[in-house]
Amino acid sequence: MLLDQLAVPIVLAPLGGGPSTPRLTAAVSEAGGLGLLAWAYLSPAQAERALAETHAATAKPFGVNLFAPVPGPAPTASYAAYLERLGAWASERGEQIGEPRFDDDSWAAKLDLLLSQPPPVVTFAFGCPDAETLGRLHEAGSEAWVTVTTPEEAAQAAAAGADALVVQGIEAGGHRASFRDGDGDGDGHGDGTQYGLLSLLQLVRAELTTPLVASGGIATGAAIAAVLAAGARAAQLGSAFMLAPEAGTAEVQRDVLRSQAPTALTRAFTGRLARGARNRFMEEHADAPPAYPEIHHVTAALRRRGRERGDRDVVNLWAGETHALARELPAGEIVRLLAAEAAEAIAALCATAKPSA
Repeated sequence: MLLDQLAVPIVLAPLGGGPSTPRLTAAVSEAGGLGLLAWAYLSPAQAERALAETHAATAKPFGVNLFAPVPGPAPTASYAAYLERLGAWASERGEQIGEPRFDDDSWAAKLDLLLSQPPPVVTFAFGCPDAETLGRLHEAGSEAWVTVTTPEEAAQAAAAGADALVVQGIEAGGHRASFRDGDGDGDGHGDGTQYGLLSLLQLVRAELTTPLVASGGIATGAAIAAVLAAGARAAQLGSAFMLAPEAGTAEVQRDVLRSQAPTALTRAFTGRLARGARNRFMEEHADAPPAYPEIHHVTAALRRRGRERGDRDVVNLWAGETHALARELPAGEIVRLLAAEAAEAIAALCATAKPSA
């Protein structure tokens, strides 16, 4: 189990859509943690190139993250009214929206790449591949980790043969990894339950023996110590690394990460529930329906132009609840500082727990 071999119990969150880079992935692994390379939104050729660049930058183990195929396409009628309102909103500002389309992010081609060039770890979000697919990854030499947001998803992933479960709390920035978008947000697609990280860790650990990686709102060594005490084998951090020079984070997003900006959940940008810093686009399109990746493609160019001109009001500013604690330091230094803080917190906890003489 790779988790047992890490010098530091820190896993980099995938950070798809820009912040993830081979340099960032390699830097975290070089410092003793586990870097993850996001393949989301990359073409197969781009994904293969990023994999080669990461191998060139480190000989240490690292992982690759994929979005599992989502159910779909969404019925056109479910998002037609939203597109009409969005188109009018963009037109008023001299902008244009794109065309909705459904795709699986080149799932088959990327999976074939991983089977032919297997990294030590492959992680999944948005669903759990079937047992046959996980078995093929095992045969190729990769561990398969599945990101879960409920005890039910955890049980499903464990039954399919996942080697580890990345337990994602509601505090996490970026997209919710839920197997079905809508589960847990009270919109009629789920039971209305969203789990905080510590609650979810306890519930999953009580039922399963599969190793757990905790994700969501972790930004300090003390928080790493807390999730380790709650039963996780490692902590996964995303926003904490987005100010590192190795990250591909856009400047407009870096500015927000440096601030105390509050975050909220939204579907406005992609049609899938995600956490980001509040901005005008999010507030004016709070009624966005579940329709991923259709709405993602509709707003992609609008968001790209917003990043280019530094307009924070039209950019998806993905960030976790504790983003204000992110440090503007090289990624390796962040890993080392967090590890030292976690060790100090664990030592203090052990000292406190000693019975009095």
